[in-house]
Amino acid sequence: MTKLRLTTPLLFTLLFLLLLGGLWRMDASSDRILNGIMKLGWLVALMWPPSAGGVLPELLVSLMESLAMAFLGTLLAALVALPLALLGAGNIVGNIFLRFSVRRIYDGLRGIDTLIWALIFVSAVGMGPFAGILALAVPDIGVLSKLFSEALESADKRQVEAVRAAGANRVLAVRIGLIPQVAPIMLSQILYTLESNARSSTVLGIVGAGGIGLALSDRIRINNWDEVAFIVLLILVMVAAIDLGSRKLRMKIIRAA
Repeated sequence: MTKLRLTTPLLFTLLFLLLLGGLWRMDASSDRILNGIMKLGWLVALMWPPSAGGVLPELLVSLMESLAMAFLGTLLAALVALPLALLGAGNIVGNIFLRFSVRRIYDGLRGIDTLIWALIFVSAVGMGPFAGILALAVPDIGVLSKLFSEALESADKRQVEAVRAAGANRVLAVRIGLIPQVAPIMLSQILYTLESNARSSTVLGIVGAGGIGLALSDRIRINNWDEVAFIVLLILVMVAAIDLGSRKLRMKIIRAA
């Protein structure tokens, strides 16, 4: 306890010095911060009152496009992640070289940010929601594969052994004794990914992947800040609704498990 009391002030002092050093290195002077706060206040004043600009139906279509991107990207990622997770789970695949290679695929896919994937796919397939779906799906394949494989490895082995003892082959043992155990966990992880993608899909439009983010980027570019505020409110309502529905579904899945 004495050592902890002695080192805690020193730790906070070092962290504070690191913060000051980082701000100085990034040229975050007091004048720059003050001017930024003043300009931000001016922009907030321009946002009031929020306005749809007479194009509410178009904005709602763009919002639904972002929601569709999030749903399809999550679904595609989950469908591809499941077989990859089976190949990367140590209690299913005994070949350490195959398992190691598959796990490096996880790292490669999830190690690149969604925005970078969006820029790549916009260049490859053109602007629009298809590029956004691919940009959401590819890194999520890596994330969900890792989470699914960890869930598979932490499952109870006794159920699998009981199925094998009843005469089932290895494939049936995995399908009957292993998958049902981890299915609620996987569904919960997919729902959480959908929540995250609902937020990410709104950002992807800024780089040309379609959806409500593209409309938001256009309004910022021409300084229509009242419409910017309205679009931001639409995004917040969409994300809040998805979070609420997803949370209720997750809790039902957890209780059922």
